[in-house]
Amino acid sequence: MTDETLEGWAPEIGRGVTLEEVVDRAFDYRGNVTVVRADGAELEGFLFNRDRDVPRPFVELFDPNGDGPLRILYADIRAIRFTGKDPAAGNSYAAWLRAKEQKKRATEPTAGGA
Repeated sequence: MTDETLEGWAPEIGRGVTLEEVVDRAFDYRGNVTVVRADGAELEGFLFNRDRDVPRPFVELFDPNGDGPLRILYADIRAIRFTGKDPAAGNSYAAWLRAKEQKKRATEPTAGGA
């Protein structure tokens, strides 16, 4: 995975990406998503669970107030948009290592000192 964030991504399911792929990315996403149902209703929340290996595959999310879980069947999903802020964007392990190395260099004594 790269340092890029999915924040703001609004994929068109069926145009190069499957519903299963979008659900998997939403499950791994650290921010809220907006699920657009087939009837046009939109539900915002944190997607914390999914199961596609059951007779009626579903996702589950908590709404922004923490209420839920709300269960939505795959068959009822038209789209998933990554609408919430990704609180960990830019905070990857690679970024942490770079910051640690910079701090180390800043505290090392300079060559040829006193």
